[in-house]
Amino acid sequence: MKTRLFSTIILFILVLSPILSQQKTFEGVESTYQNQDFYEVRTISHKFKSKRPKNVILMIGDGMGTAQIFAGATANKGQLHLNNFKEVGYSRTQSGNRYVTDSGAGGTAIATGHKANNSAIGVDTLGNPVPSLIKISQENGLATGIVVTTSLLDATPSDFVAHVPSRNMTKEIAEAYVQSEIDLFIGGGIERFTKHDNGRNLVDELKQKGYQVHDNLDSIKTVKQGKLAGFLKEGRVKDRGNQLEQTTEVALNILDNHKKGFFLMVEASEIDGGGHNRDMQYTVEEMLDFDKTIGKVLEFAEKDGRTLVIVTADHETGGLTLTGGNMQTGEVTGRFTTGGHTGVMVPIFAYGPGAELFAGIDENTAFFEKIMKTLRLKKTTRP
Repeated sequence: MKTRLFSTIILFILVLSPILSQQKTFEGVESTYQNQDFYEVRTISHKFKSKRPKNVILMIGDGMGTAQIFAGATANKGQLHLNNFKEVGYSRTQSGNRYVTDSGAGGTAIATGHKANNSAIGVDTLGNPVPSLIKISQENGLATGIVVTTSLLDATPSDFVAHVPSRNMTKEIAEAYVQSEIDLFIGGGIERFTKHDNGRNLVDELKQKGYQVHDNLDSIKTVKQGKLAGFLKEGRVKDRGNQLEQTTEVALNILDNHKKGFFLMVEASEIDGGGHNRDMQYTVEEMLDFDKTIGKVLEFAEKDGRTLVIVTADHETGGLTLTGGNMQTGEVTGRFTTGGHTGVMVPIFAYGPGAELFAGIDENTAFFEKIMKTLRLKKTTRP
């Protein structure tokens, strides 16, 4: 009897130990971030020059949910440039084959209006290539651009230029940039362009197509017009500085030369990295860097009066929960419940002519049709 009881106890321990261990991991470790770099937020006017936009700037905070936003607000004593947005909604992020999306499927839905399976880039659930907002904008005579803080070959920016079944097909994605005719793109990943297959150098091909190719921020900032391929280092904001603000400003100055207008996608890629690393400081600093860039974009849109600005996310990362904070000191405490993505809705913020269309709750595929409608773009069947 004692032997049987002892064996039962041992069995329970063996069964419950991994479960309890997983539960402890799932709950995460609480951490506190104390901000030291506060910045002022100016109130932006809501007086526009037209009812329809000439330009659209789509800003994607990869992995950015409401908790990430409010963590940033707390860290900056309650003030964010996002506070200027009056039209607010939510986006449902589920992919074609999973409740929890990845950036490939999430970005494809936003860029093309089609649900995609996880890992897919610019194709529908059957694997058919579908045209993106970049391609359609080009077909309608608009200038186009992409600015990101991570590699240009990562899922979200790739969704706007490539059409491949897997986000891991970086060779084909790099080639898609060369063939895309996009006016400018700035981000990381130069190695795939310079050291391509069979000795092929895609940077040389870009130059032959008329692109000004630069691999440092100072050189990129000298470009005022024409086509630009800018390659910069990746990493956290503490390493790259306010690179996203500056490169976005370069993009705006170049694209604003086009009389018919432009479509620009800006991605704050590393909010996602903070969630994957379950790192509070990483997450908040990336969120604040994104918000500062949003401030620069709002300044442009306010002055222009004909620009629609949309801020959203492809999904939330980390399952961040805020457990404490202090609006007076900029201290914020929280824990991550996962090192992956979650299936929760993500926020939408819109400013400018046509912003009212983006209020409410909708599918992530709805961005496509709404942008098409506001810009009065004619559809193309060519991917």
